[in-house]
Amino acid sequence: MLRLSQPDIERYHATGIVVPALRLPAARVDGLRRTLDRLIAENPTVRPERLVSAHIEGENGEGVRGSRDFLDLARDPGILDMVAQLIGSGIILWGCQIFCKPGGDGMAVPWHQDGHYWPIRPLATCTVWIALDASTVENGCLRVIPGSHCERRLYDHMREDRADVVLTQTVKAGAFDPGAAFDVELEAGEMSMHDVYLIHGSNANRSPQRRAGVAIRYMPATSHFDRGLMPRTAASGYTVDFAARPIWLLRGVDRSGCNDFRVGHHPEQMPG
Repeated sequence: MLRLSQPDIERYHATGIVVPALRLPAARVDGLRRTLDRLIAENPTVRPERLVSAHIEGENGEGVRGSRDFLDLARDPGILDMVAQLIGSGIILWGCQIFCKPGGDGMAVPWHQDGHYWPIRPLATCTVWIALDASTVENGCLRVIPGSHCERRLYDHMREDRADVVLTQTVKAGAFDPGAAFDVELEAGEMSMHDVYLIHGSNANRSPQRRAGVAIRYMPATSHFDRGLMPRTAASGYTVDFAARPIWLLRGVDRSGCNDFRVGHHPEQMPG
């Protein structure tokens, strides 16, 4: 099984992002694309860039009908092995979102830090971003500001009430140099892993080619998913309900002693 090399781990800590050697088999990617096509058809009123909690089978309480296929992906042993190398042996799955930009009108994601939106204390998450389609400069691939995570701080964000972006808040101008941006181009089945403090975003997709990826969110079991910290809200541009969202302890033990792994689970999803 492919794991992160020592240079990979050092690159992640130095730049905030790494592209590992692990790649999903083509047959699995094809299956996930079929699942995504079904979810898009089953969620006709939701922009495909905003398929939040897509790993929860059926209606997820956040306005989206999801699929267990993405939960199975989040539990992939090879992915978890790499995540453990970065955040430790105790791993909690707390989120999964599809960012699918249709060809021609795929929405931009403004420069932001993920942690600005999340009720995790201490703030810590590794996001694994898996390309279901080729992700290129032309179709709006992920862009990052390498090293912007190093101070372990959240920069001031400002609200932008625009209909053409996925998120409504963006890092205030002057906090970083946009000229330092690095484009993370991936082939279908490849993935990147990035830190919760990393400034990142992506351009609109004006090409004819769709760009779909799934972002899986893992936090260390030393942190608390504080359900009372943020109310049900649409402030980010779409509805999230952290108070009722299920989380999964995938490896290790809950060292924080504060996390609730029963809230929000359907009976068939209850931890054993």
